[in-house]
Amino acid sequence: MLIDARKLPQDETLETEVCIVGSGPAGITLARELAGTDFRVILLETGGLNFDRNTQSLTLGESVNNHFETLESQRCFQFGGTANFWKIRLGNNVIGVRYAPLDKIDFEKRDWLPYSGWPFDKSHLDPFYKRAHQLCQLGTFSYDAQDWEEAQTPCLPFSGNVTTNMFQFGPRAVFTHDSREVIQQARNITTYLNASLVEIETDETATNVTRLRVACLSGKEFWVRAKFTILATGGIEAARLLLLSNKVQTTGLGNQNDLVGRFFMDHSLVHGGKLIPNNPQIFHKTALYDLRRVNNIPVMGKLTLTEECMRHQKLLNVSTLMFPIPKLHQLKAANSLKTLLLSIHKPQVRQDILKHLKNIVFGLDYILPAAYGAIIKQEPFIPSLAWSGWSYIPDKERRFAGFTLLQIAEQVPDPENRITLTGDRDRLGRQRVKLHWRWNEIDIEHINRTQDILRQEIALAGIGELLERDGNLPKLIHPGLHHHMGTTRMHDDPKQGVVDRNCQVHGISNLFIASSSVFPTGGFANPTLTIVALAMRLADHIKNIMAVN
Repeated sequence: MLIDARKLPQDETLETEVCIVGSGPAGITLARELAGTDFRVILLETGGLNFDRNTQSLTLGESVNNHFETLESQRCFQFGGTANFWKIRLGNNVIGVRYAPLDKIDFEKRDWLPYSGWPFDKSHLDPFYKRAHQLCQLGTFSYDAQDWEEAQTPCLPFSGNVTTNMFQFGPRAVFTHDSREVIQQARNITTYLNASLVEIETDETATNVTRLRVACLSGKEFWVRAKFTILATGGIEAARLLLLSNKVQTTGLGNQNDLVGRFFMDHSLVHGGKLIPNNPQIFHKTALYDLRRVNNIPVMGKLTLTEECMRHQKLLNVSTLMFPIPKLHQLKAANSLKTLLLSIHKPQVRQDILKHLKNIVFGLDYILPAAYGAIIKQEPFIPSLAWSGWSYIPDKERRFAGFTLLQIAEQVPDPENRITLTGDRDRLGRQRVKLHWRWNEIDIEHINRTQDILRQEIALAGIGELLERDGNLPKLIHPGLHHHMGTTRMHDDPKQGVVDRNCQVHGISNLFIASSSVFPTGGFANPTLTIVALAMRLADHIKNIMAVN
């Protein structure tokens, strides 16, 4: 059942066994796993079924000392959460997202990575990863390249330090549409839309949640009493809600050791260099590294360092994606065309219009066939993270001149990268958040060393030349990919983590967190598959508790 919370009576108190706060992938997974049980579940969602600018204004915050986009562009308060922002074209008018599990090494305590180590290893989570595959509509639980390569699409011939493994892709409709129908039909679940959690109230010792204060932008307020509360609100909002709930524990719930909001991590997107191939026929032999369907499953190959190399060289985890690019003058032409189409009304663009038109004219040899392919055949104009499928273009060796390498990098957990509250307040009276983020020397060093290894391996394999970077700093394309992690990190010791291995907030008997905010480290993999797996694991834990009680 879906209910608009704005229609509830003022100060109504709702009673339930489980209250899930947030309807992104974590909250939706929990609701689906608890559907059909013999206890009641309430699902609270700040937004509605459709995007609303007034609701989205609740995501506003401040970002300092970094190059992050505005915080409202990184989060979505709407049923389905940030899944509504996913935009990778999977073909057949399907939009989706990239999936991969964390690697075995990501769970380990690494002596070269401060604050690393999960309370369990990857093998413990593998059964939940397999279940997550079914929900996310993925293929077999295998990311080894040999299970996806074919005679015409082999792996690149690296040896020693570099290997190929895979990403899989799944449709966003799983979370934005399909699950809504499942949850709506579940008799034991009631979803309240336009309902924002304002405060978590506890008993006088802050060891038990007593009720939740919930508000609507219309001015309506109501209460929820639940035996168990689960925050499934993402890496920023989970920390914010704990910090806001400070009537009894003045530093915020779960924050007795000043850990809530700290260790913020994201996946930095880094330019990995330009690969000039020795033979143009390479564009016909690298289809494994394009987004393409194998056994009707969208997959894409990526380059990584082997775990042996990472351990020996004491390096962070980084993945490298390959996207073909045209010649320099053609690339300038494509960028000029894009600039004119998107920004023609900006004065600074009008001043440069002759320069852009000149670039376009000199690059018509690329623009004309690329535009035809994009409009008529749905081929990528310029292959990118969001739009690939270049391996299906018949004249690849004439269209492209090289590859640009994009790297998704693990970030070191740093207690000074954190979420705090500001003096500004949103329309519900809650303090807004401030993100403090910096790119550490260890992050830069590890990316540089990884690029050096990759350059050597490309040369040894006879593939081509990876051009040297400019200067000592790798080129940071973006500090994050909206993968907010670490702010309520998991650790069995309450002095080192906010939640325990069961995602229960230390010291509070009935408060849990389902979010990438519990990740102690983040690897390079998009966090969604791990979020879904952890949510399934938490749902099993809640069901076991309810069975005993």
